[in-house]
Amino acid sequence: MSDEEDPGRSRRRRGTAGPADDTSVRTALVEAAERQLAASVDGDIATRAVSEEAGVSQPVLYRLFGDKRGLLDAVADAGFDRYAQRKAGLEATGDPVADLYAGWDDHMAFAAENPALYRLMFAPRPQSAATAYRRILDLLESTLLRCAARGALATTPQSAAQLILPVNIGVALSRIAQPALFGDPALSHTARDAVFAAVLADPAAPSGPDPVRAAARQLRSQLALTGTDRLEPAETALLDRWLDRIDQPG
Repeated sequence: MSDEEDPGRSRRRRGTAGPADDTSVRTALVEAAERQLAASVDGDIATRAVSEEAGVSQPVLYRLFGDKRGLLDAVADAGFDRYAQRKAGLEATGDPVADLYAGWDDHMAFAAENPALYRLMFAPRPQSAATAYRRILDLLESTLLRCAARGALATTPQSAAQLILPVNIGVALSRIAQPALFGDPALSHTARDAVFAAVLADPAAPSGPDPVRAAARQLRSQLALTGTDRLEPAETALLDRWLDRIDQPG
């Protein structure tokens, strides 16, 4: 087909894709950048190669993403979206602690399947503007909230997530970057068991030196999950505030 028969192709070849093309062009550039990243030896990409693979000129890439850092942020955000969809698709069973263990292993599997993308997503990059990291913590906190409602959490879901996720990421990044040093198959589960021991509690065991604080945490988490029709919204908010105060370190 000639350019006269396909004006859109002519615009793309000249690097002047119209607004209606932007979404598809962005997607093509992000997908091309991810493929270039996966094939890269040094973890870097060239905007010229990405543009050529996507079939547009470099000015189009820079118009849509600003610069290479903006393109990489978009690739990272697309990776976070894929990760979040994968996590959301995991079956939530009646045992939130078992789901927590499964979530750790699934995180490690995602890293092993997408090493270059994973490193882009989770390794610190100066001035990165990737925006989806918070969603990953939210997904983890939702499982931990279910654990807390069962009395199986020794701290708050937020504090537990801030311990678990960095350890999970650290092990995964270490295995990607230095497989010769961190290739022990047992390393992931050893690290997992250590950090889980620091945040999980046995619901059948005594609640420790401050059972009132543990009970407040459990009730607050259960109310966050299910709510109650026994209280007005203002009363629920006040109860949540009281329970949170009881759960604060003395």
